[in-house]
Amino acid sequence: MTSLDGARAALDARVNAIEEAYEFFLAYASQGLPSDSAGGSGSQIRDYLGRCDRALNGLGACIMQFVQHLGIEPSPYRAYVNVVDRDALDASAGIQLVLAQPAIGSQLIDNLNASIHLRALLTDLFLVDEALKTAGSG
Repeated sequence: MTSLDGARAALDARVNAIEEAYEFFLAYASQGLPSDSAGGSGSQIRDYLGRCDRALNGLGACIMQFVQHLGIEPSPYRAYVNVVDRDALDASAGIQLVLAQPAIGSQLIDNLNASIHLRALLTDLFLVDEALKTAGSG
């Protein structure tokens, strides 16, 4: 695997972890569970929250590493990565707040899903991922 392939794989792994967690959050929120101690998907929610939070940590640096391996002008990406980093930090704060709770019910996750911070981060990732695909094909 080339360093470009490795950088792409590292970025894809982070984005996939965040997107999979969000999809799990949506399903969890719809179940009406009062707590994560109810078993089933309740026992998985903390794992998904943790994986998502770990994927957020260093996300901007991971994007910039991929940009570097593409050999494209980094300036517009660096400016946008600042936005991604802010949104990742804000989304992480929400995730950590949820993780600190003794019980994680569906309503709490529904409120996390509705958080503008998490939604902004997802939108950030869609935009930068598409821009990187375009830049990488040129």
